Amino acid sequence: MAIGFSGIERDAWGGFLATYSRVIRVVEADLMENSRITHVEFEVLLRLWSEPGHRLRMQDLAARSLLTRSGVSSAVERLQRAGLVRREGAREDRRGAWAVLTDAGATRFRAAARAHVPLVRRVFLDLFTPDELQALAAGWQRVEQHLEQAQAERAGPDRD
Repeated sequence: MAIGFSGIERDAWGGFLATYSRVIRVVEADLMENSRITHVEFEVLLRLWSEPGHRLRMQDLAARSLLTRSGVSSAVERLQRAGLVRREGAREDRRGAWAVLTDAGATRFRAAARAHVPLVRRVFLDLFTPDELQALAAGWQRVEQHLEQAQAERAGPDRD
């Protein structure tokens, strides 16, 4: 009985891990050099930029992020100190909080995105055909849906 990955599984999984690691290092270095923000901070600004009113509840920001709740909280605190994000108490439940993109944050995000998008194209997107990009997008979506379903099943109906 074989234990472990097959050759193609090892190549697919190992390739994903190695590529993710290298791409993130390149992206991180570029964002810091050109925009003075980390990849995590860029992600927070991007998620806020993409929302109506440029605002998200902290718990929703964490749920959509690569980070844990405490990681999102730390990133928002750094962005708040820089004047790029502000926190607002949630009037609807008094326990929650909103992260809100400031005008300065929107300006910084737009400037960072202008440099960031061409880099992502150069080091990743341009290496694939449109059909390959479509297949990648469908694959990532399938993995995400599977993980969301598994998380919901672990939480159970009474533990949401």
